[in-house]
Amino acid sequence: MISIIICSREPRISEELSQNIEKTIGCPYELIVIDNSENTYSIFEAYNLGIQKSKGDFWCFMHDDILLHTKNWGVELISIFDSDNKIGLIGVAGAKMKTKMPSTWWDCPEDQKILNIIQHFPNNRKENWFLGFNEKQCEEVAVIDGVFMMGKKDNAIHFDERLKGYHNYDIYLSMVYKLNGYKIMVTQTVLLEHFSLGKINKDWYLSTLRFDNLLKQFLPLKIENVISKEQIKNQEFKNGMRFCNDLVLYNLKKEAMQYWFRLFFIKPISRFHYSFIKSLIN
Repeated sequence: MISIIICSREPRISEELSQNIEKTIGCPYELIVIDNSENTYSIFEAYNLGIQKSKGDFWCFMHDDILLHTKNWGVELISIFDSDNKIGLIGVAGAKMKTKMPSTWWDCPEDQKILNIIQHFPNNRKENWFLGFNEKQCEEVAVIDGVFMMGKKDNAIHFDERLKGYHNYDIYLSMVYKLNGYKIMVTQTVLLEHFSLGKINKDWYLSTLRFDNLLKQFLPLKIENVISKEQIKNQEFKNGMRFCNDLVLYNLKKEAMQYWFRLFFIKPISRFHYSFIKSLIN
């Protein structure tokens, strides 16, 4: 059985989503909706509550603003888990690397991203993002996106409630599955439609600072023998530059200085160092 766990922004999920799950999953399931309409829980607390209530062999964490297009998607995902007992977590979007420097999962070279999703935008435009599968139905990744995450039940897996807010839970879950020896996959055999975009705002930066402070020793994440040390180094510097500049924009200058020191040790000679110091003074 699959335990579907949804942290809902309303007292209950929409009837459309509820019926969509019922009509498409194709296997036994239980639906666990955590009412977070009054912001009672962080996403980490809400998902832990869902885990505590769950009775299934698999957890499926999904957003409350999606619709699934694939018939029998539950059967399909269980068959992927059954094909390799080392597979612990499956998503519909992800990347083969995640730097130690703070970043989103998609802050990586284009050829390291794996996606299959219909994404909506605020202007009523939508795009079908399909990328990176190289004729395979599934690709191993280092981290997945939180819009849809199905994991094998394991008593060693839970969310760290020292982390607050609604960001970085997908990177955290990916990291924990990898630390417990599991593979993480993105599949093209399940297609869903997502009706909103994530927000990279000051809350995201504050969440990411806390995540880095608590868990940076477990990063970077990567697929072995796929990502070279040089690729990681270059992406570390690129992500670090962006993070430092954005911290300054949000008036988090003390924190920006701390990350700039880390960048300096990665690449002591760079034009960025001069421009960054100039931005701090201005």
